[in-house]
Amino acid sequence: MPLIGSIRSPRRDALLGAIGSLVVSLALALVLTAGIEAVQRGSFSETIAYFADPMRPALATVGIFALMFLALDAAFGRAHYAVLILAPLALLPALISKQKQIYLSDPLYPTDFLFGRQIMELMPVLVRDRPWTALGIAVGIVVAVVALACLLVFAWRRFPRLARRQRIGRALVAVPLLAGFVHIMDFNQFSWLRDRLNIIPIMWDQTENYRHNGFTMAFALNLPMANVSAPAGYMGDAINAIEAPIVPAGTTHRGKPDVIVVMSESLFDPTRLPNVTFSADPMPTMRAMQSGNVMSPEFGGMTANVEFEALTGFSNAFLPYGSIPYQQYIRDPIPSMATFFKGEGYVSRAIHPFQSWFWNRSAVYKAFGFDTFRSEEKLPAMTKRGIFTSDEALTKEIIRQADQMEDPFFFFTVTLQGHGPYEPNRYAENTIKVEGDLPAADRQVLETYTQGVKEADDSLKLLMDWAKDRDRETIIVLFGDHLPPLNTVYTSTGFMPGVTAARKGPLDEMKRTHETPLIVWSSKTGPVRDLGTVSPAFISYQTLKAGGFEHPYYTGFLGRVFDEHRIVDRFMLVNETDEVVADWARQKVIPDTVRDYRFLQHDMMFGKRYGTERFFPTHADLFPRPVS
Repeated sequence: MPLIGSIRSPRRDALLGAIGSLVVSLALALVLTAGIEAVQRGSFSETIAYFADPMRPALATVGIFALMFLALDAAFGRAHYAVLILAPLALLPALISKQKQIYLSDPLYPTDFLFGRQIMELMPVLVRDRPWTALGIAVGIVVAVVALACLLVFAWRRFPRLARRQRIGRALVAVPLLAGFVHIMDFNQFSWLRDRLNIIPIMWDQTENYRHNGFTMAFALNLPMANVSAPAGYMGDAINAIEAPIVPAGTTHRGKPDVIVVMSESLFDPTRLPNVTFSADPMPTMRAMQSGNVMSPEFGGMTANVEFEALTGFSNAFLPYGSIPYQQYIRDPIPSMATFFKGEGYVSRAIHPFQSWFWNRSAVYKAFGFDTFRSEEKLPAMTKRGIFTSDEALTKEIIRQADQMEDPFFFFTVTLQGHGPYEPNRYAENTIKVEGDLPAADRQVLETYTQGVKEADDSLKLLMDWAKDRDRETIIVLFGDHLPPLNTVYTSTGFMPGVTAARKGPLDEMKRTHETPLIVWSSKTGPVRDLGTVSPAFISYQTLKAGGFEHPYYTGFLGRVFDEHRIVDRFMLVNETDEVVADWARQKVIPDTVRDYRFLQHDMMFGKRYGTERFFPTHADLFPRPVS
C-alpha cells in the first residue's frame, strides 16, 4: 500500500509547476537584460557593474521583462513562447543604439523612429561607402529572419500548451503590474515607487541616464518626451510682464536689403585638427570674412535641430533632451525669420537640393511662413560632386533665382555637398594634400572632406562677388550646422579621444568640438566682426541687425538675451567674457532673461500665445488667432 506522503496532489503539482515556470521566466529575463546591456554598452565589465550596483534598476528591469513574458505567454497560450518574440524586438534597438552612439554620440531615443525614412533614404550612401559591410548586414538580416521564423514554428509545435487556468493566472498577475509600471514612468511626475526601484530620470544628461538606468529603462523614460510641460510660472501675466521694446514706425533705416542665409552642411575648419598640415588654406574667403563661430548643439548630424534655432530664434535648450522639433512639435504656424520678412513685403523662399519630405521640411517651412520651398523636385538638374549637388551649382542657382526677383527677397538655403560619408574617390582630384602621421584611410577621408570645404569657400566667394556688383544691398550669412562625422580622423589626429564629441564638458572642450564658422556680411559695409561664439538661436538677431532691421523679439528681446548670454545651451550659459553658469536648468533660480526666453518660446510653440501681438506682430497679422 503506497504511503500517503508519497502521493503528490494535483494542486501541489500545479503550484510547483507555476513556481518553476516563474523561475524560468526570471532566468530568461535576466539573460535578455544582460544581453541588451552588453550590446548597448559594448563592455562586459560595465554590464557586470550595472547588475552588481544595488542603486541601479537592473533587477527591476529583469522583473519587468519577466512580467512581459508572462503576459505574452498568456496571450499566445504557450509557455515561454514570449521570449522568442520579445528578445529580437528588445535586442535590435540596443544594437541600433550602439551604432548611433558610434556615429552621433547619442543613444537611441523613441523619437528617432520618427525619421526612419531619412535613414533609409541615406542608406545607398552608406552602402556605397562600405559595400561589404552592407552586404554582410543584409545577409545576416535575411538569415536571422529565416532562423527566427523556423524557431517560432518549432516552438509553437513543441512548447507546452497552457491550460485556461494557467493563462488567466499569468494575465491576472502580469497585466495590472505592467499597467502600474507604465503609470510610474512619466518623469514629469514624482513617483515614490519608481524612486524605490532606483529608476532615476536623468533627462538633462542622457549619457548618464542610459548608464544608470540601463537601455530599457532609459528608453522607457524618454517615451513621454513628446509631452512638453509648461515651465513653472508660465501664465498670461508672466508673458505680459516681459518688457517688449517699442519699435518705431518702419522697421529698417537703410531701405530693404536682400538677405541670403546659407547653412553649409557639416562645415568646419579642418586646419583646427592637430598634428596635420595642409598644402593650402582650404577656406581663405571664410577666414578673411569670419565674424565668429556658432556653438552647435549637435555633432555629426541632426541638422534640423540647428536649423530650427537659426530660423526661429528659439532654443533646443528648453526642449526635452533628444527631441527633434521638426519631427515632433512643428504642427501649427510659429514665428520665424520667414514670417518677419514676409510681413515686410519680402519674397520668402527656402532652397535645398534634396527631397522635400526630408526632416519634414515641406510641412515645417509652410508653418514657418515661407512663400515657397524649392526642393530637389522643384529645382532644375544641377551638377553633382560625388552623389550630392555641388555647392557651386547651388550657388549659381541662388544667383539665377535672385536675378529674377523684383521685390526684396529672403532666401534660406541648406547646402548638401558637405554631407558624409567622405569616401576616398568622391572627387576626381583632391587639390589640397594633407601631411601628418595618419593611417592612409584617414588621410584620404580628410583630404576628401577638405576638398569639399575648399569648394564651399569658392562658392561663398562666387556669391559675394556677385553681390558686390548689385545696386541693392545684399546681406549674406553663412554658418556650419555641426562638425562633420570624420570618425577615426579625430582620434588619429589627437583632436579628441573618441570619434564623437561629448554633449557636456568644460567650455574650452565644448568650443573646440562644437564650433563652426559664422560669417555675417554686407555687400555695402563688409563683414560684421568680433561676434565671438554664439548659439545658433542668435543668428536671426545678427541677420536682422546687419540689415538695419528692428523687431520686438528678434532684435529687441533676443538682443537683450544676447547682451547677457552669448551661448544658451541645455548644460551651460556663457556670457561675453566666457563666464559659465553650469547646469543652470537644475538650479532653483535662473536668470530672469533666460526664464523669460523660455516662457516666450513655450508660449509660441505650445502655449496660449499671449505674447503674439506684442512680440511677433508680423506673425499676428499673417496668422491671426481664431476667434473663440
